[in-house]
Amino acid sequence: MAVRFYLERDCIMSRIKRSLLMVWNNTINLKIITENQINRLVDIVNQLYTKSPKVFPIEDTLLQIINNKLSVCRYGDGEFKLIKGLDITFQKADIILANKLKQILAINEKNLMVCIPDVFDSLHHYENQTRKYWQIHISKNRLQWYKLLRIDKQYGNSFISRFYNPFVNKKDISNYIVLLKKLWDDREVVIIEGAKSRLGIGNDLFNSCKSIERILVPEENAFEQYDKILFEASKLNKEKLILIAAGPTATILAYDLYKKGYQAIDIGHVDIEYEWYLRKAKTKIKIENKYVCEAGKGEGVGELNDQNYTREIISIVN
Repeated sequence: MAVRFYLERDCIMSRIKRSLLMVWNNTINLKIITENQINRLVDIVNQLYTKSPKVFPIEDTLLQIINNKLSVCRYGDGEFKLIKGLDITFQKADIILANKLKQILAINEKNLMVCIPDVFDSLHHYENQTRKYWQIHISKNRLQWYKLLRIDKQYGNSFISRFYNPFVNKKDISNYIVLLKKLWDDREVVIIEGAKSRLGIGNDLFNSCKSIERILVPEENAFEQYDKILFEASKLNKEKLILIAAGPTATILAYDLYKKGYQAIDIGHVDIEYEWYLRKAKTKIKIENKYVCEAGKGEGVGELNDQNYTREIISIVN
């Protein structure tokens, strides 16, 4: 009888705990939904009394970079969070990083294009998940973004490297890819990338380059090694095009190299978007032997036994 009593008691307690947990989760979800709805209503009013930043379409952004050999610094929600002092998935908050990101965002120089997301007006052209994410983000942070931006400045479009997954209409993507490839067509290129990013490996994205060299940097918290990365990059011939895929560190590095006389482009997620495009992926999926921060991160990414790739590596910063 005693054993049965204790079993029944444990069963009842387990049910109570599950019920309480369900109530708690539902309460939290209701709180989040309510806050989002309030933020959305407040944002609708804010839009009536504020002027949105001017952001070029993707095609115009790419054409300007090509025609004028511009350097590029790109911003997204991750850079915004770091400016606010918040950690993101692959970069810890850092006051020096935050201040530099804030400074560059307001710079207006002839041969530098600063890019931001085109999310401050209509979001109808984005896929459902992307649209919902940016609607919540902007509803909560619009005025903080506007304090950081210059309303008199025309910004480039950060989605030059996010050209596939976020969009409902995919018909223009092949045109974007043609323009992207013109950025490095017949150029000597140096790719500064996370150690397991492996841009262009296994696809034809960079086949039109005259040559490729690589500097490998940490996949996570690359800014902790910033001085070493900048030192290695500063050894390069200034005729070479530098493409950088190193998270928020790339934004800062592109600017500092631009000031030293290089053409440096924060190219970000471009290789993974291209891989998803080639696969006609419906969601953000893992790519074999590549670090994908939004799908598994470095999980299952092993060593790459590719002699051509190995020969391209001129420096490793770790």
